[in-house]
Amino acid sequence: MTADPPPDRIIIELVAMAGSGCAPGTADVAISPDNTAFTAIYSNYLAQAGPGIPVTENRKNCQLNVLVHAPQGFTFAIAKADYRGYGFLKRGAVAQQRANYYFQGMSQGSFANHRIPAPYDDNWIATDEVPVAALVYRPCGERRNLNINTELRVTRGTSTDVSYLTMDSTDGSIETIYHLAWKRCR
Repeated sequence: MTADPPPDRIIIELVAMAGSGCAPGTADVAISPDNTAFTAIYSNYLAQAGPGIPVTENRKNCQLNVLVHAPQGFTFAIAKADYRGYGFLKRGAVAQQRANYYFQGMSQGSFANHRIPAPYDDNWIATDEVPVAALVYRPCGERRNLNINTELRVTRGTSTDVSYLTMDSTDGSIETIYHLAWKRCR
């Protein structure tokens, strides 16, 4: 059973980030004023495929290691995540956005995969929603960091042109919003 968000301020720390999609200094996190969500902001997250593009550019990932300081007596789970970006996909190309969420030291987690159909030339949005019965909460009283591993993948398929997928915008940043479900510890 989920609870109302705690009234105290939540502090989120980006402990570490690693991956080809989030070089140092290109991602950050912030908590919403109502303690129900936090936002990851990316400024250089791009996967691309096509003539002359090295195969290493086809897949980009970013693993965020986040410490959420929840008030005493509360725990949380990721209930929903909203991803946004831009896609320029030529006919025949194949693209997808993936995400995996888990607490450090725990094997149980959540996973989602979103295919973005080609041809495509527009902003895209993907939403992961976890049913209440399947929410994975951080163990009460334990300090475990939340790991969020995201991935963008583009392959040429039958296309002979360049295609790409971003988790950023023309102004240099896009927000990915992670919605938290709260629960009181017993």
